[in-house]
Amino acid sequence: MNFYIIIPAHNEEDYIGKTLGSLVQQKVLPKALVVVNDNSTDATQNIVEDYVSKHPWISLLNSKSSDKHLPGSKIINAFNKGLASLDDDYDIICKFDADLIFPKNYLEQLAYHFNSNKNLGMASGFCYIEKQNEWILENLTNKDHIRGALKAYKKDCFKQIGQLKPSMGWDTVDELLAKYNGWQILTDETLHVKHLKPTGLSYNKASKYLQGEAMYKMRYGFWITLISALKLASKKGSFKLFKDYMSGYFKAKSNKLEFLVSNEEGQFIRDLRWDGIKRKFLK
Repeated sequence: MNFYIIIPAHNEEDYIGKTLGSLVQQKVLPKALVVVNDNSTDATQNIVEDYVSKHPWISLLNSKSSDKHLPGSKIINAFNKGLASLDDDYDIICKFDADLIFPKNYLEQLAYHFNSNKNLGMASGFCYIEKQNEWILENLTNKDHIRGALKAYKKDCFKQIGQLKPSMGWDTVDELLAKYNGWQILTDETLHVKHLKPTGLSYNKASKYLQGEAMYKMRYGFWITLISALKLASKKGSFKLFKDYMSGYFKAKSNKLEFLVSNEEGQFIRDLRWDGIKRKFLK
């Protein structure tokens, strides 16, 4: 099974070496790995070049873009540049962050899952963060959601969902569209991935409204957005974030931003979300 991995990286000198170090030690090695050095001003390029010189399946692509660390479009635009540099001879395409340490059996276990289930479209392990010298499950992790940091897609699924959307919410709408198209999603609790930099730690302040904007663009509607914003803000321990999310939603609605999904896909997404909400309340 051929794995292609794309890693967007912006000023990741403290982490990228550890990420690549864990990937070159995999029991099942990827066929190709490209790091997209996205406007870094630190030693990211030098660190990656050292790995490129030792491993012929690793490549470096330097890219110029904004120096602001915004979620969504910047990351996916970098990913798409990496994708364009690769051929089409892959079975699984991965979008990994540059601040992860993977267990040695990570790709081997993903290969097992994809080979065992022809309807499996996406799979991953779980992110763990270090607190008080212990690695604990990152609190944004859900068993039914694959984190944007470590996405792996079967080729047919990846193409059927229209690849990745250059927008905040890309790592939610991909799963929703996969389900809409009949694909299954799997998270393996035995695969513990060390996440060295907690999610959103370095995001620019300008990104605070983008979460609500994404909920609008996924056609959540007001009530699902309200519930989702409350849940996410609660997980992050900030009521101010809830207000930011809702402001982002209403700004997007006022500006009539383009949706990420069709009317039919939006109806499917709302039905799926309501079913999930009802199940949680009925537990």
